[in-house]
Amino acid sequence: MQEQLHRNLKDLRLSGMISSLDVRTQEARANQLDYTEFLELLIYDEMAIRQERRIARMLNKAAFNNLKTLEYFNWQFNTNLERNRFYELATCKFIRDAQDVLFIGPPGTGKTHLAQAIGYEAIKANHTVIYRSIFDVVRDFLRAENLGKQDLTLNKYLKPDLLIIDDMGLKQLPKKAGEYLFELIMRRYEIRSTMMTSNRPIEDWGKLIGDIPTAGAILDRLLQHAQIIPFKGKSYRLSNDKSTQTETAFDKE
Repeated sequence: MQEQLHRNLKDLRLSGMISSLDVRTQEARANQLDYTEFLELLIYDEMAIRQERRIARMLNKAAFNNLKTLEYFNWQFNTNLERNRFYELATCKFIRDAQDVLFIGPPGTGKTHLAQAIGYEAIKANHTVIYRSIFDVVRDFLRAENLGKQDLTLNKYLKPDLLIIDDMGLKQLPKKAGEYLFELIMRRYEIRSTMMTSNRPIEDWGKLIGDIPTAGAILDRLLQHAQIIPFKGKSYRLSNDKSTQTETAFDKE
């Protein structure tokens, strides 16, 4: 009978129940659980397995780079960061409100870590997320244009509840980058949330994009309802190589 039960559960694709059936059966006998309590435990195990697999699939699709959680972040290194503000973002209310978020500050101050950590919390809350560097986004659009598949690429970036675009400002973007970014921001505006990190102040975006009017139009949309969070202070990465830190231009703002 036990073998037949395993086969039936397998046919129903209830692998979570299969993996815990023997342990739960022993637990039910030892604690004299009734049928409903026993069934509740098996259903819980099945749901837990499915949740783990769902998160794994969504993390794979998000394509985070060296994902770290909020709990792993060293809040003591740069104490000017307001921890509560990031935990508020982790509630995903800004996603439900279709609000945009900008992290702006010098390299190494935790922007990427916290952006991905919030993306991870969004996935746990059943929101779809895509993480890309700005260079990956532009490269995808350039490749799509050459193949005549611009609509497919655009739809890929329009679908997720949260799009995280990292590394704005590391270097100047290729030609037409502003056009792609403008359409993406415009089409997602007040419909889906976009989070961006930038190593350069927003007034420098025109030079980075190579198109000041387009940069202005992008910022008009982003800044109208976006949360802008400044990152100031020392670099985590540089702290591993230098015993002292010099003040950055952002620190003087």
